[in-house]
Amino acid sequence: MGVGGYEDIQRDRTGQAEAFDAMGDRYDEAFPHKDGQFAAGKWLADSLPAGSRVLDLGCGTGLPTSRQLAVAGHQVTGIDLSAGMLALARTHVPKASFHRVDIADLRVGGPYGPRGKHDLGRFDGVAAFFSLLMLPRAEIPYALGAVHDLLVPGGLFALSMVEADIDDFAIPFLGNTVRVSGYLRDELRQVVADAGFKVLEEESYAYAPASADVPPEEQLFLHCRRSV
Repeated sequence: MGVGGYEDIQRDRTGQAEAFDAMGDRYDEAFPHKDGQFAAGKWLADSLPAGSRVLDLGCGTGLPTSRQLAVAGHQVTGIDLSAGMLALARTHVPKASFHRVDIADLRVGGPYGPRGKHDLGRFDGVAAFFSLLMLPRAEIPYALGAVHDLLVPGGLFALSMVEADIDDFAIPFLGNTVRVSGYLRDELRQVVADAGFKVLEEESYAYAPASADVPPEEQLFLHCRRSV
């Protein structure tokens, strides 16, 4: 799927980055056990040639994924909207490169996308762990299209979402309010396939965060390859 229509999407990020700025290290404290994310990150790290360029999309504090990929010897670039999270990421993973960038700016012709003023280049792999769920559903196919265009042909994509039939739904989260979206698993697979990816493997994990104000969730992890 192309991303030509991304600029027509009404993007509302009101309060999203500020909420994560306020959370800081409490985010990692609330989610101490990340078995699914570690496993998907290991798949990505182990499946790519040594020294591959990898984008951590919505990197947060850099833990665990940016660090995991950097330790494996890959060249890691992380992006996030939260300046507070990025400050922590730069401390946790000093060998990686981090930028405050909106995913929409990664589209073809966007300032950080292909042919943009601050073009980040092409990547052999992309990880997007619980970052696309911060977007309204109308935007997610375009975000997936942007990921597709950032990847080299045959590039690998590790994606995680929470299984839920919701769209831009406000929830309490670590003393703040954030808006999240989700899909049931069959629909998620279809959206990913429509964006030009082949799903190689799927895993799911029932997860109960340590924080009492974050409800239990079913986490979906897709291992994908750019197919077109």
